[in-house]
Amino acid sequence: MREAEAIYRSPSAAAGGLAVTGSGRQHARHAVKDRKLPSFAAVLVERGQGFLETAAGGRQAVEGPALFWLFPNRLHSYGPDEYGWEERWALFEGSFARDFVRMRLIAERHPLVRLRHGEDMARLFGRLHADLADDSHLGQASAALALHRIVIAAAQQAGTAADRGSEAATGDLVEALRGRALRPLDLAAFAAEHGVSPATLRRRFITETGLPPKAFQLRVRMDQAKQLLVTTDETIEAVAAAVGIEDPFYFSRVFHAREGCSPREFRARYRRG
Repeated sequence: MREAEAIYRSPSAAAGGLAVTGSGRQHARHAVKDRKLPSFAAVLVERGQGFLETAAGGRQAVEGPALFWLFPNRLHSYGPDEYGWEERWALFEGSFARDFVRMRLIAERHPLVRLRHGEDMARLFGRLHADLADDSHLGQASAALALHRIVIAAAQQAGTAADRGSEAATGDLVEALRGRALRPLDLAAFAAEHGVSPATLRRRFITETGLPPKAFQLRVRMDQAKQLLVTTDETIEAVAAAVGIEDPFYFSRVFHAREGCSPREFRARYRRG
């Protein structure tokens, strides 16, 4: 990779969810120092080594293949050692980008992702760059899709083996609660059963699902209720009882608050035949 390439695009008004506003690649030889960007950025270091420094994440050594995230209006510095590095980058913005932060797919405190499959990530960046070069609505939409895949791929590769073990343990907690969600549940006893405190249980659930345990349990119950409403002829009272809610009036209130319609209206709207 000898010559630098760069494409910049003004986001379309119709692309408010996720818009890629720039993409490029280069053999970088100089550091970026004390800079702020107006948008999010993803930087892929294919080969080479250097550093990344942010206020939230501190100073970290970077060795390719690796990817790091930059956040809007946050001071950052990064760059290669004296030998330079092979770099690809993408700028992006929109409400989906903020959702990536909310869902902890990208995080300011952990901006650096050490990659196990650098070639796959390079192909995604190459696809994004080619799509952005097609200056059309279809090209912009396809570039946004490639960026979304980059976020997911990075999240899947993130973390050390110990981190992945912790994530697996959290996944076990989530599935255990999902399996009991339709029955009465003492969360303090559930936490003790799995060797964690209620506070740790709550933190892990929010990290994994975006919801505290009780809210997650209610979501599972409502999802099951929707399935029963559409696929069976059970009464509203029977559906409520089947998902662990004995008071059908309370069930209907909660259902309406979440879905914007009553259980009967939901059944009429989605029932086939």
